[in-house]
Amino acid sequence: MKFTRLLFLIVVSLLVNWFTAAGQGNVGGNKPVADTSRRGILITPNSPKGNDSLAILPINSVTGVGDTTKKSKSQLDAELKTLSDSTSYSDDMQTVYYHGNARISYGDFQLDADYIEVNKNTKTIFARGSIDPKTKRYVKRPISKQGSESPITTDSLTYNYETKKGFVWNPFSEQEGNYLSGGKAKKLNDTETALKDQMFSTCDKPDHPHFGIVITWGIVEKKRIISGPAYLKIEGIPIPIGIPFGFFPKMNSRTSGVILPTFGEDQRLGFFLRNFGYYLGLSDYADLTTMGTYFSNGSFEINSTLNYRDRYKYSGNLSLSYGAHNYGLQGDPAKKDFNITWSHSKNANSRPGTTFSASVNAGTSTFYQNNAATSNFNLQALTQNNFRSSIAYGKNWAGTPFNLTVSLSHSQDLTKKTVTMDLPTLNFSMATISPFDSKTRVNAQKWYQRITVGYNLSATNKVINVPESELFTQKTLTKRMQNGVQHQIPVGMNLNVLNYFQFNTSLNYLERWYFQTIRKRYARADSLVIDTVPGFQRVGEYSMGAGVSTKIYSLLQLNGRVKAIRHVMTPNISFSYRPDYSSLDHSYNRAIVSSATIPYPVVSQRYSIFERGIFGGPGGGRQAGLGFTLENNLEAKLRPKGSGTDTAERKIQLLQGLTFSTFYNFAADSFKLSPISFSGHTSLFKGKLAINFGGVLNPYSTQVRDTIANGQLIRYARAINRYSWQDGRFPMLVSFNVSTSISLNSSAFKKQQRPVPVGSTLQNMDPEQAARLSLINGDPAAYIDFNIPWNVNLSYNFNYSNQVVNTQVTNTLMVNGDLSITKNWKIQYNTNLDIRALKVSSATSFAIYRNLHCWSLSVQWLPFGFYKSYNVTLRVNANILQDLKLSKRSDYTANQFNNR
Repeated sequence: MKFTRLLFLIVVSLLVNWFTAAGQGNVGGNKPVADTSRRGILITPNSPKGNDSLAILPINSVTGVGDTTKKSKSQLDAELKTLSDSTSYSDDMQTVYYHGNARISYGDFQLDADYIEVNKNTKTIFARGSIDPKTKRYVKRPISKQGSESPITTDSLTYNYETKKGFVWNPFSEQEGNYLSGGKAKKLNDTETALKDQMFSTCDKPDHPHFGIVITWGIVEKKRIISGPAYLKIEGIPIPIGIPFGFFPKMNSRTSGVILPTFGEDQRLGFFLRNFGYYLGLSDYADLTTMGTYFSNGSFEINSTLNYRDRYKYSGNLSLSYGAHNYGLQGDPAKKDFNITWSHSKNANSRPGTTFSASVNAGTSTFYQNNAATSNFNLQALTQNNFRSSIAYGKNWAGTPFNLTVSLSHSQDLTKKTVTMDLPTLNFSMATISPFDSKTRVNAQKWYQRITVGYNLSATNKVINVPESELFTQKTLTKRMQNGVQHQIPVGMNLNVLNYFQFNTSLNYLERWYFQTIRKRYARADSLVIDTVPGFQRVGEYSMGAGVSTKIYSLLQLNGRVKAIRHVMTPNISFSYRPDYSSLDHSYNRAIVSSATIPYPVVSQRYSIFERGIFGGPGGGRQAGLGFTLENNLEAKLRPKGSGTDTAERKIQLLQGLTFSTFYNFAADSFKLSPISFSGHTSLFKGKLAINFGGVLNPYSTQVRDTIANGQLIRYARAINRYSWQDGRFPMLVSFNVSTSISLNSSAFKKQQRPVPVGSTLQNMDPEQAARLSLINGDPAAYIDFNIPWNVNLSYNFNYSNQVVNTQVTNTLMVNGDLSITKNWKIQYNTNLDIRALKVSSATSFAIYRNLHCWSLSVQWLPFGFYKSYNVTLRVNANILQDLKLSKRSDYTANQFNNR
């Protein structure tokens, strides 16, 4: 049954464009040239004359070419220039023969060939190549060029410069990555040329194109090719997929066309045809791609992506996706999902002083799980817990310290299915200035000239943690909106003390404005009611601090390869003070007491009327304490090996940024010492292996207690206000994490890696090719590089969490890479292993790639789990990918230049 459905889908897809191939035959009645490299035809001067009704000439070829005999000015519009190794004439002097490296130039037209003859009687030009006596191959074919247009190579040609008609046999021409080759052509007039049995392809192999569309007959106009019956040919084999007529581009712009699908099978949804659609080239600045996927059980997906770009102004893309999937029994309602993504960036030079950017990702919380193929089963997309979006406009005034930013943001929790939105947020700031310093000062700064002042205003209006289903209801928009304004004025000063110490001090004032506050009351003894009270309220607070830091160096001299080890310590001690704003002396702090009603006791509660404010209220509890931070860096200096190219000393980083920090609050009544945090990072093997780690230590002892609730024994840990070292124990490790990653390939072990041509190469490319190459250089991980035999990326993550009675450990290894089996075959793999549970991710995938120069074949397979499926893709490569020998990954998604 499954095989029958698969066969049905394939037959339907073929019948959509099926047309019986017709008109295949030999090219003309002339004898082919004895050439093993190309299907050439060598015509003689006795071939059909220029006024023959079958006279043919290629696209944009010879126009207005005269002969070398004298003519009146009315006959020649420009000077005819000739060049050759030797020249001869006919007996009647009416025909001129140019032998060896012949060239004729007339106006902006140029013709090069091994042999050219000009016949005044018949008013024709004839050109051909020659057979190399050593290799017996046909060489030095005629090459014609008109102005700045691409040259055209032919086996031979005739041209009547009076009627402006002519023949060409087996032409090969290129226009912006599109190639016409084979067959013959006939020039009808200055703007139209007839074709017969020519192949249209994007493959740049003139001798044997790997694929193409054979045009049995057609007409070439200035901007397009209009064809009659045409059929597909792959590797020289005609394929029974044809069209009765067609239009092909012959212009430097994007052109619309059908996107052919891939096929495969999903274990839950059945057989499918994926990404069948249409590409619409709207203009030089925009295009629209619409694709859909259909499953045999009736499920479907549809996606429409608009890409737009003005090179010197802006670029971006907008994507809308919708899916309906039948995962249950027949007749059950389908699971419907949608997703919207928008990315926009503005060129900073288009309008100096202003910025605008957008990054939007919003939709139903189950979109990626139910539409996994949309992200090509990308693990990060499938396991993400949030959608985040932002749209921001910025303005700064040149010559002033002022800056303005207005933004909209969105955060969607996919687990809880709640949404938080900023509608909008406004920030106005003044960069730090030195009000007492002088621009004309020539002496060293005095202490008061080092005083700095800044300012920041932040105003926001937002909804927080609203269920998805209630987001745009009247209740949310009118009653759940929270707003406020916050002003911040930081004042600071930095001083250099005794040349070794950096002393800094700060004073920070914070003021908040609100347009509504809260009031709490008890409606009953067991019922607390919170009312919203409209009206303007303000509250201010201040804090101050001071700190001192220095650097301590120590050096250990050694013998051997390691010359010395240097340890740099950067201690920092800071003092901070903040008053207690939680006392009832302040009018914004209130207390309520419930009435005593059996069986409910009297309850007293203290609260701040600003506690639900968007910026919160003043801090509770007085703070006066010392902060301690110690940063460590360890590096070594190596002596040269003394052989080869290693003749200079080299520094290596052993440990970077090993930092310990904590805080001691003198004003607290207990637990004055905060947890001790530490972090650091290093790298090995010349930066190829990166290691990051961090953790938290609890300096206090803990006790384990048992309690019974609802008939169950519950064990919990309680902190004791006693340091662990007083009990002879080291501070308890509360949490620890370490992550490491390494990327290896065969090029990493070579002294010089193959550079991707960017600089001068871009100058010789059209804008589309330059944009593609820039995209490749910016994200090389999205492509399979057949020039690199093997590539592997390893990423390891370890997380430890200790809650005394419950310890959690995660131990994960992620592996992805590719391996070349042969020169043109590659295997790509991607998996995620939970080492502790010995479980492999359900999104594990394998793919096989076949590089076929101008097109590529890939088979992607997810062998097990929820997304078990396979997918077969056959696609034509972009020209730039042919040149670099790259292939687009089947497991990677990019927002720009897909399916063009």
